[in-house]
Amino acid sequence: MKICEDGQFECSCQSKGTVLIVTIWVVLVLAGLTLVFARSTRVSAILSANYSASLQAECVAEGARQYLVAQMETDEQAKVLTNATPYEAMPVGQGYFWVLRSNLEDDHQLDYGLTDEAGKINLNSASLEMLLKLPGMTAELAASIIDWRDEDNELSPGGAENEYYLLLPEAYNCKNAPLETIEEILLIKGASDELLYGEDRNLNGILDENENDADASDPPDNRNSRLEGGFYDYVTVYSIEANVDGTGNKRININDVQNPELATVLRQVVTSDRYFQIMDSIRTGRPFRNILEFYFKAGLTAEEFKQLADRLTTSDEPTVAGLVNVNTASKEVLLCLPGLEESDVKALLTRRDTGEGLESIAWVAEVLDSDKAIAVGNYITSRSFQYSADIVSISGNGRAYKRYKAVIDAREGTPRILYWKSLTHLGWPLSGDVVEELRSGRPLTAAVGT
Repeated sequence: MKICEDGQFECSCQSKGTVLIVTIWVVLVLAGLTLVFARSTRVSAILSANYSASLQAECVAEGARQYLVAQMETDEQAKVLTNATPYEAMPVGQGYFWVLRSNLEDDHQLDYGLTDEAGKINLNSASLEMLLKLPGMTAELAASIIDWRDEDNELSPGGAENEYYLLLPEAYNCKNAPLETIEEILLIKGASDELLYGEDRNLNGILDENENDADASDPPDNRNSRLEGGFYDYVTVYSIEANVDGTGNKRININDVQNPELATVLRQVVTSDRYFQIMDSIRTGRPFRNILEFYFKAGLTAEEFKQLADRLTTSDEPTVAGLVNVNTASKEVLLCLPGLEESDVKALLTRRDTGEGLESIAWVAEVLDSDKAIAVGNYITSRSFQYSADIVSISGNGRAYKRYKAVIDAREGTPRILYWKSLTHLGWPLSGDVVEELRSGRPLTAAVGT
């Protein structure tokens, strides 16, 4: 092939080669841009899906909260929520929720339902003796709790006031007022995560693998195949009740000599031939420390006292805080009550398991001798109005979950939320099977994750 004298053929070849190279580069750039765009689109789609799943999990948690509030309109429904209803893998839209609580009987089995806050020791009203009996409690921390919550600046033996807290690297004052949350205790001298939570740092109430591997992973544990928890599950700051009977009427103060109502109700319960004898015993027995002392000193029969107990009080205060519900308290909590020993608590639990005559604290007088019954009489109740719920929610596709701790007060009218805190940072508290089932597209059953 000839080349033209003016070199046009040669120039044409060079031009075509340049075009080819440029075209290849353009194709490569476009391919790269396409890949980048596709990756960006994929990441955006994943982010959108995760955000949508997170919103769904949040909405499920909110739905669970509203559902629990609606179910707590009456005491009877609250009892069902506490004792009988599992609240495990409850469907809400496409998602699910659980109401988790610590299993104080078996640390290898998850438990579900509301937790009765009145079944715990109230940090704001418990005596030093009661605080010292809490599992894992130290003498230093118990004394410091007393100093933290009281109104004065007088130092308890082993306790702490401003002199201690103001010398800390990050100084603050001793509160000298009641605790508002359980976690507030970590501000008090002698407190620590180890004492409060023990090995159960994710607060799911069971022994997880990382809680039984010594120092291989957090938290540190003794690897004894038992969950060594702190005292978190046994304390509260929320228990309070109105000083009224079951029908909402003001109770009768048995120490008020000017109140004729006591004589009126006694005539309705006791026979006329015993009335004057009982009234004489009441006059000579005053003042009574509590209604159980009234029962023993007045000479009432057990049946008569059952009919009267809920209507009587020794206080004119409109509310009473910190009473322990003997119908729901655990063995560990009952052992914190003044003067009770293992045998006494065992007898109380055995009698309680019958489920009969638990409407008032009168049944306690049938189990304990007079001295022990009177000793605990100022600290016990048979009613509860505050319940906590550890709500775990997950989206229908298993992409996102939320966890919240709620405390609900059902004392009057519509139950209200006293406390609402995210626990999502503690990690997924249930079995991984739940997530796998949802991500595989299969619906959950109540048995999954137990």
